[in-house]
Amino acid sequence: MVRRCLTCAFTAVSVTAVLAAIGSILSFRFFSSSGSSPSAMAAHVKALTSPYPGSQVKRWPVPPEKVSWSVEWPEYQPVEYTAPSVLAKPPWADLPLSTSGFCPRFNALDGKVQRESFEGTYQVEDSTPRNPAGRTGVTGRGLLGRWGPNHAADPIITRWKRDADGKAVSDPDSGKPVLQFVAIQRKDCGQWAIPGGMVDPGELVTATLRREFCEEALNSLEKDKGEKDTEKKVQDLFSQEPLLVYKGYVDDPRNTDNSWMETQAVNYHDGTGRLLDLLPLEAGDDAGKVKWQNGSLTRHVPSHVPSRASLTPAYPGP
Repeated sequence: MVRRCLTCAFTAVSVTAVLAAIGSILSFRFFSSSGSSPSAMAAHVKALTSPYPGSQVKRWPVPPEKVSWSVEWPEYQPVEYTAPSVLAKPPWADLPLSTSGFCPRFNALDGKVQRESFEGTYQVEDSTPRNPAGRTGVTGRGLLGRWGPNHAADPIITRWKRDADGKAVSDPDSGKPVLQFVAIQRKDCGQWAIPGGMVDPGELVTATLRREFCEEALNSLEKDKGEKDTEKKVQDLFSQEPLLVYKGYVDDPRNTDNSWMETQAVNYHDGTGRLLDLLPLEAGDDAGKVKWQNGSLTRHVPSHVPSRASLTPAYPGP
């Protein structure tokens, strides 16, 4: 699989932010009975970051009241930018729209490339897709490979913390069980995040979730596939019914007017410890370290999980 790199300032997240997201996730799983959908349009904040990540390109300033495409703004003159690494035509990137014979089918499954958005039908102006969350101050693809939505998947692997005797540990203040999730430390910047990755063309999201966890938290790229006990535990973990935490647009600093991130964040929880307590974590691929990080539970259930920049921007990205 082709790996994608990005400036560390936008590929990792503090553990504090992840804790907030994980607490929300488990609150949703154990305390919510509303049955509400986990999909909601993320706020447009980090997508206005200037200069554009990995460059000196300054976005056209977009005030909050001018973000929406429904607001007339004839003075809007965004800068056009597509990173050299994308223009080099790597296998994970589209061609320029001006390329003869390249006619992507937007709002549809285009061959094996999924160009449908989780947010519904997006606008296409002059054969160019429009970011459903609104203006970003820059056109082109930036660091993203695909015109339109760029789909990622994030496995959030959780268990209950246990003592040496196998008993669940409770928080001394709240009395609630202590939640743990798998966290990785990025090699490029040393910050902690959770695993995640881009969905390859034609790949099932479930396969992406499993692949990214195995590569970054179990170092599967460097191991033989002969460790049957580990394989069996991984198979059992990812065969269980997962919890879809969030599916939709991602407020990502790489987004442009024409290319944007979307993700599915999925929680796999081992409530018994049978699968995960003895699973040998080992950092691999983009991860320098991996560990079980303590989280916490609250009874607050937000309308949606926080944006990727405050949740799981560990995936390499284009």
